[in-house]
Amino acid sequence: MSKLRNVFLLLVAFVVIIFAYMPVLNIRFVSLPFVLIVLVVLWILLNAFSSIQQLGQQPQQFSKIKGLKIPIILLGVLFLYITVVPTVTSWALLRTEKYRSLIGTIENGKDLSQNMLPISLDKIRVVDQSLAEILGDKVLGSQSALGSQVYPGEYNIQKVGDDLYWVAPLLHSGFFKWINNLQGTNGYIMVNACNERDVKLVQDINGQKVYVKYQPEGYLFQNLARYIYFNGYWNCGTTDYSFEIDDAGMPYWVITKYKKTIGFAGEEAEAVVVLNAQTGEIKEYAIGAAPVWVDRIQPAPFVETQLNNWGEYVHGYWNFSNKDKLQITEKMSLVYGNDNQAYWYTGLTSVGADESTVGFVLVNTRTKKAVWYKQSGATEFAAQNSAIGKVQEKRFSATLPIPYNINNIPTYVMSLKDNGGLVKMYAMVAIEDYTIVGVGNTMRETLMAYKNAFNSTGNKISAKSKTEKEIIQSVILRINSDVKNGNSFYYFTVKSIQKVFIGSSQISNDFPITEIGDSVAISYDNDSQDVIDVSSFVNKSIKK
Repeated sequence: MSKLRNVFLLLVAFVVIIFAYMPVLNIRFVSLPFVLIVLVVLWILLNAFSSIQQLGQQPQQFSKIKGLKIPIILLGVLFLYITVVPTVTSWALLRTEKYRSLIGTIENGKDLSQNMLPISLDKIRVVDQSLAEILGDKVLGSQSALGSQVYPGEYNIQKVGDDLYWVAPLLHSGFFKWINNLQGTNGYIMVNACNERDVKLVQDINGQKVYVKYQPEGYLFQNLARYIYFNGYWNCGTTDYSFEIDDAGMPYWVITKYKKTIGFAGEEAEAVVVLNAQTGEIKEYAIGAAPVWVDRIQPAPFVETQLNNWGEYVHGYWNFSNKDKLQITEKMSLVYGNDNQAYWYTGLTSVGADESTVGFVLVNTRTKKAVWYKQSGATEFAAQNSAIGKVQEKRFSATLPIPYNINNIPTYVMSLKDNGGLVKMYAMVAIEDYTIVGVGNTMRETLMAYKNAFNSTGNKISAKSKTEKEIIQSVILRINSDVKNGNSFYYFTVKSIQKVFIGSSQISNDFPITEIGDSVAISYDNDSQDVIDVSSFVNKSIKK
């Protein structure tokens, strides 16, 4: 009878462990032997308790209890399995080349600026994750009936249509809130990454309410990880549970399914699982067959580790002099290339270097194709310090720099924030030379200051990187001034060119006294901006 009771208790313990901790039941994951160790120890204790009850033995006579031999041998085997086996199969000393090759073949890129999307000023990312959280809290706080029931989850950046948004689901704020809303929380928050005034609380799509039923901290089988686990993913690794919406606005959880390729290590994405956050429908896709709207399949921690391993083991394991060793500079940034594909971006620096890089890497977030642009430049940290130094009296902090193609020059763009986390200014820093900095109260001012900075640098920036300048002589058709943040800007058009130009008195003192019909000579960068900044302006009608 006691044996049946013990078996029953062991079965209950197994069910509790599976339900509560959801261990991966796969020999490549240490969670499996740990579960077996717990069960074996429990079996020994139950048998010991039964024997003590039946024989009246004291705890100190534990060694006389029968049936201990096999469980103790099994414990020894399991202990070796979680200590010796991982060391032998996963130790970098024995698998150096395997670790280094996990990232795959890293191609050499020719020009970083050519893979960066030339972009208009209103499409530059100025809202970082922390500011998105502040803006999201404000819009949620304005809904008095909703703010006490839910809270925003983690914000993920993604492309929705042609725009970048930070998107976060609304989550239950407690157990009793969940009990009263078993259909899920109503909606999610969208914060435009390029316009801090564009903040939306989305609660319906085409007149139909949208719910987020499955959540990371949900209860019972509405818990996201548990729901996935008990729907066929109990024997494989899953990670990077990212909330994304498709182009129609329907909410999904995008989850990376992965395997271990080097013993108990070497995590490698092998598929993507897409869960409808409202209906619970699950679809698994091979990496190359994932829906177009899915932005991220390769988890950033996987890519960071694999890049660092690639740089660490450049000359094998025994390289104590750090010869040719490389490491990533900062955490990955999600950026978009000129093909509108999402990429993980980071700089590469020599081990021991502080402010300079030996190149930059773009890793496709779906396919993991990696391209190394061997271009020296500033680290993200050095660029932040350079930007802050321009306005050091204001004690601003800088957001993580995002690389853009500004006039064919790879440029870090960042926001400068006050102690309250609100954006007060913007900065542009040349990646190749972080002493070339432009700051301004608006993105337009920043661009003009930046252009003035690199136009006056002589040969500091390689000539091939710069956008070719157009030099023309024409006649003013229209001209008007506009004062922004205490600075005067002059907008004008000229004969025979269908463009709007802009300049300031910092560029030329001729602007305030220029009139319609005056002959002018101007130069400007031939870029893709809607409003063109002039580099020089001379009024030929004014006698000097």
